[in-house]
Amino acid sequence: MGGEDGHDNRRELARFLRDRRARVAPEEMGLPVGPHRRTKGLRREEVAVLAGLSPTWYTYLEQGRDINPSPQVLDSLARVLGLSEDERRYVHRLARTRPGAVDGPVMGDDLVVRLVEAAGQGPWPLYAGNRYGDVVAWNRAAAEWYTDFGRLPDSRRNMLWWLLTEPEARRRLPGWADDALDVVARLRTAYPLLAGDARMSALVAGLREASPEFRRWWGERHVHGPRLRPRTITAPGLGTRTFRLALVDVVDSPGHSLVFHLPAPDGREPGSPD
Repeated sequence: MGGEDGHDNRRELARFLRDRRARVAPEEMGLPVGPHRRTKGLRREEVAVLAGLSPTWYTYLEQGRDINPSPQVLDSLARVLGLSEDERRYVHRLARTRPGAVDGPVMGDDLVVRLVEAAGQGPWPLYAGNRYGDVVAWNRAAAEWYTDFGRLPDSRRNMLWWLLTEPEARRRLPGWADDALDVVARLRTAYPLLAGDARMSALVAGLREASPEFRRWWGERHVHGPRLRPRTITAPGLGTRTFRLALVDVVDSPGHSLVFHLPAPDGREPGSPD
C-alpha cells in the first residue's frame, strides 16, 4: 500500500475529529455559552487550547493535511473529546503514516474449513469469517440457527450482507439493531488497516447503497474493539437462546477468525422447547 492509502486515513481522521468535536457540549468543558454561539459542539480553537496545541496546527489536522501527530497529542485530543478507549485506539490507528500490512489469503483456505469441521461437531453454532465478513465455513448448527449459508450466492455469503439486507436476519435476531450495529462498528474499526483495499471499498459502497441503516451507522463512525456482544437467536424448531460469542484468530491463516457460540447461563428464553 502506498501514500494514497495514508492520505485516505488522514482524511478519515479529520472527519472523525470534526464529528466528535461537534458532539461535545461546551458546558461539559466549563466553557461559557453566549446567546449568539452558532457552532455545534466545541470550536476548533477551543479544542486546541484544551489540548495544549496551536490552533493553526489543529486546524491543519482537521483539514487532513500531511502532519503526523504524536501519540501524546492524540491522547490529549482523546481526553478533550471524551473518546472511549475503542475510539482512542481508532484515532491512533488512523494516525499511522502507513496502514498496517495485510498478509496472506482471505478466502478458500482449506485449513479453516478443516478447523470448522473438527471443532464444529457439537450442537452450537460455529462459523469462520474473514476480514471482510465473508462466511467461508460453517457447521450444521450455524445453518440451523442463522441461515443456510450454502444457498446464498458467493457474493452475498457475508455476515454483513445477511444481517443488513436479509429479512430473515431481523426475524431471527430479537436484538437485530444492536447486533447489526456491533458488526458494522467492528468493520469501521478495521477500516484504517485496509485503506485503499479495492475489496473493502467495494463492500462499503455496496452496503451503503443497499442498506439505509448501514449508510447511517457508517456515517456516524461507530467503533469498538474485538469483543463481541452476547447474541440472542430465535430459530424455528429450536426456540430462543442467548449465546456468548468468542472470536479466535487463526494464526496460520491470516485474516480468518473462528466465531464460537457458547450458551450463556440461563440463556434459554422462557417457553423455548427443551
